[in-house]
Amino acid sequence: MSSINQAPPPKRSLWDYHAIFEKNSIILVLGILIAISIGGLVQIVPLFFLKSTIEKVDGVRPKTPLELAGADIYVREGCYLCHSQMVRALRDEVERYGHYSVAAESMYDHPFQWGSKRSGPDLARVGGKYSDDWHRDHLRNPQAVVPASIMPHYAFLEQTPLDAKHITANMRTLRLTGVPYTDDMIAKAADDIAAQATADAPGFADLEKRYPKAVAHDFGADKRPPTEADAVIAYLQMLGTMVDFKTYDDKANIR
Repeated sequence: MSSINQAPPPKRSLWDYHAIFEKNSIILVLGILIAISIGGLVQIVPLFFLKSTIEKVDGVRPKTPLELAGADIYVREGCYLCHSQMVRALRDEVERYGHYSVAAESMYDHPFQWGSKRSGPDLARVGGKYSDDWHRDHLRNPQAVVPASIMPHYAFLEQTPLDAKHITANMRTLRLTGVPYTDDMIAKAADDIAAQATADAPGFADLEKRYPKAVAHDFGADKRPPTEADAVIAYLQMLGTMVDFKTYDDKANIR
């Protein structure tokens, strides 16, 4: 009779099963590994079926030989240690620097210049903001144009002739990484450097066909060899100028 009136055993709750993981470290570790593996597979496997994870944007092109040489000098001198090239999608940054950065802008950059370190302003939208002469004065003596600047002087760049003998090798190497440099672009690299660094150069129209929106500079390359400062200025002046963000926002329905 007592066995009939005995209360049924309490049902086990989820907490009781959870205690198994809390009391057995090996089971807990195995559970963590399984959870991480499932999460990793969910994120990684779909990428194997995509040809590219970067949305292509109209206007983005490879750098001209002069701009490419300037980018190499920019990296060589460690400019990226104080200047990022990534405008974040935050109101204060957009109002200060311009449209937030999109991945396609840097799809041909090796290495890309995104980052969070800013001892100086972000340079993602600096192209066309100042004149070539302003940039030259700034490189020569930063405090002459920005008194509060802590940037060191780079006057030696103006005195150093541009060594462009490796530019074709650089372009061939970048082509292996996916940068669409053609044989024609590589063959005419030396001529394109001179054309972009000379005012009213007859070869600039031909260069512009290969590199849309390329900017001609009056560096006087017809009178003297281009300098490293010329190359850096050409690089800075193209930053943020390739994408028409009004068109980009309309296509993306961004408001």
